[in-house]
Amino acid sequence: MIGYIVRRLMYGVLILIGVNLITFVLFFAVNTPDDMARLAIGGQRVNAEAIEKWKAERGYDKPLFVNDQAQGMASLTDTVFYQRSVPLLRFDFGLSDGGLDIGHEIRTRMWPSLALAIPSFVLGIMASIAFSLLLVFFRTTRLDFWGVVLCVVMLSVSGLFYIIAGQWLFAKVLRLVPYSGFMEGMDMFKFLALPILVAIVTRLGPEARFYRSIFLEEVSKDYVRTARAKGLSERVVLFRHVLRNAMLPILTGTVSALPLLFMGSLIAESFFGIPGLGSYTIDAINAQDFSVVRAMVFLGSALYIVGLIMADISYSLADPRVRFE
Repeated sequence: MIGYIVRRLMYGVLILIGVNLITFVLFFAVNTPDDMARLAIGGQRVNAEAIEKWKAERGYDKPLFVNDQAQGMASLTDTVFYQRSVPLLRFDFGLSDGGLDIGHEIRTRMWPSLALAIPSFVLGIMASIAFSLLLVFFRTTRLDFWGVVLCVVMLSVSGLFYIIAGQWLFAKVLRLVPYSGFMEGMDMFKFLALPILVAIVTRLGPEARFYRSIFLEEVSKDYVRTARAKGLSERVVLFRHVLRNAMLPILTGTVSALPLLFMGSLIAESFFGIPGLGSYTIDAINAQDFSVVRAMVFLGSALYIVGLIMADISYSLADPRVRFE
């Protein structure tokens, strides 16, 4: 197991290097440093002198990959790529194009993101599994039929509808929660109640339908018939045997998504005014702050690789038959 984890980490490092290089090339293929300077300065103040000053202040006045005017290793180190992208490999995010410390912003904004993402994730998984088990328990009945219809309808509706409808119903009509915003302390819960509810409802349709398919496949297997023949109740069969044996495909999606909770929700945080990493990324995109966007793309890639490794490890914990050599 340890050797397997080490190999996966080594592969992960190579993937991160590739992601870093590709992201850098894509960003600067779309927008040159001159374009970035024009977008940042804006208005009538754009002139050649202002552009060169903006680039010099942020280190964009250097060549991208190779500095022909430098000697030795300086030809590689005195470049935009080495000074702006290589530090990401040691998780040194540097400064944004606006001059702010990206690392400090991430450490500050990750807590509102986690405060929203963790309850949404845990409660969403519990609700989806419970609802899908209920449909399987009453399979081939009208409850199962209309439950599947409800799941199809819910997964066909855009998540934006749930956000707008939730704000209209619970904030405007019933006045139970604020429209948007965020506060520290105990007041945080009244601001997060609606986003968490919307996140649970948004995930319920597709996840419950997927889990129902997994549970129905397990119910038809021989070990389930054997358990019933021994006199076990349907409730015990579902929760003690079917649920446990169906954990591998469930863990594939859930465990690998755990590190990405850190990144926050782009849409929910923007609509509900939560100052997390999701809204931070959206604000950076709107402001054309490519340093922040590159940092968030790199961080998301690193967390996703960690999530996949965690998913592989969870396989062996959930099923003793799974072993990695």
